[in-house]
Amino acid sequence: MSDPTQPPADPTGSDPTSETPAAPAYPSYPAPGAPAAPGTGQAPAYGQAPAYGEAPAYGQPPAYGQNPYGQQNPQDKYNVLSIISLVSSILLISLVGIITGHIALSQIKRTGEKGHGLALWGTILGYVGLVGGAIFAFGMIALLIATASTSGYNYN
Repeated sequence: MSDPTQPPADPTGSDPTSETPAAPAYPSYPAPGAPAAPGTGQAPAYGQAPAYGEAPAYGQPPAYGQNPYGQQNPQDKYNVLSIISLVSSILLISLVGIITGHIALSQIKRTGEKGHGLALWGTILGYVGLVGGAIFAFGMIALLIATASTSGYNYN
């Protein structure tokens, strides 16, 4: 540690009693020049557009179809009805899945949103659930009729 009552040390190594400190000895480098334009051997003039096929010097433009600054493209969002169709069909609410699936398929065709596969599977699973529910209902009715007609009571 240094003594706080003493003056600060001079890093240049000059005499602390002298009035003007010596200038530090930094290496001198030449100023950077402007890059030469391709094929001309000269730097392009200020405000001059780059030659055809030459990329601008300030950065790379975003690729085709991409929005700058990480924004989401409007065609990248999923259709909400397609998600509702699939979820309701999985939860065995078949009629809702069928209706929302058909509406979602028509909206997707018109707007170009994502979710065609979700809507299609929601519609298919909705129809399968509806047919399965109908078969189950008819089977239960037939079982109830068969059980009621073959009662174990004997009337003499």
